Amino acid sequence: MENDKNKLKLTSSEIGTLWQEYVTGTMTDIVNRYMFSIIEDDSIKAIFDDAIKTFAKQKNQIATFMENDGFPVPIGFTESDLNKGADRLFSDIFCLNYLHIMTLHGLIGHTTSLGVSVREDLRYFYDSCDNDAKRIYHQIIDLMLEKGAFQRDPMFYPTKRPEFVSSQDFKDGILGKGRRLSAIEIINLSYNLKKSIMAKTLSIGFSQVTQSKEVRKFLEDTENTSDGQIQSLSKIMHKDNLPIPTSMETEVTVSTDSPFSDKLMLYHIGFLFQTAQGYQGAGLASAIRTDLVKTYESIILKNLMVTKKWFNLMVQNKWFEQPPLAPNRKEIAKDKS
Repeated sequence: MENDKNKLKLTSSEIGTLWQEYVTGTMTDIVNRYMFSIIEDDSIKAIFDDAIKTFAKQKNQIATFMENDGFPVPIGFTESDLNKGADRLFSDIFCLNYLHIMTLHGLIGHTTSLGVSVREDLRYFYDSCDNDAKRIYHQIIDLMLEKGAFQRDPMFYPTKRPEFVSSQDFKDGILGKGRRLSAIEIINLSYNLKKSIMAKTLSIGFSQVTQSKEVRKFLEDTENTSDGQIQSLSKIMHKDNLPIPTSMETEVTVSTDSPFSDKLMLYHIGFLFQTAQGYQGAGLASAIRTDLVKTYESIILKNLMVTKKWFNLMVQNKWFEQPPLAPNRKEIAKDKS
């Protein structure tokens, strides 16, 4: 009976998650392998080594799933996207922060993939991927805390008893009489700030080393867009005298020697802006204060404009790999006539 469960054909959602996990995974793996080659700290290097070996096993399994159902394995990102021996572009601490953010992406991605999978072998595969990501996540957090490189979110002091909202002013954050930020709102504020800081730092580093003038212009634009998001969200935190995550621009060296292909760097920034929309949407959904709602709406709109430019640039350069599509019934019918 168990074998019969695993003989079920892949659904559109299952092939979609496998395809996305492969493409995104190969992108991150190229970056991880470059960072592993430049990192000097042995304790950070060991975690990257674990991440690289873990993905190598996952990559082979994803390819097997797809091939067994007759789907072509995507190209994703390969050795041709890695320029071995390139000079150091990022500090060790930035590399550790990068792995932290991308592991969080992995945790959420594996959980989503598990949630849409029916086949037993896929469910257990994504369950193991999630366990691997959690193991690496714990290692990263422990090491960041040990090195004093992890900035914890703002601390709250406990109230004496539970309280209920008693005024419509609870929604008001514009006229100056609004209440302070809630712990629920700070979850997304803090997380979106950290992700925007990461996007800005990568945009700065990538813009220094890209060969294409068009890609450089786009990266300079994403740097400015990320900075605007950081300023908008920081201003809200600052009003409540809450600490703001530290910027990481100084963790980028002055190297102009590119470790990656322009295709990888452009795709990576687009990926960060695409996924950010989901997190910013979560921030909007949890926001009650009117100033916070308006800020998220503005950020999401600007992100949509960025991703539109990104898509056009990817297609223009023939770098956008097409995911599996639903069958075109009209075209199939035409072929028979």
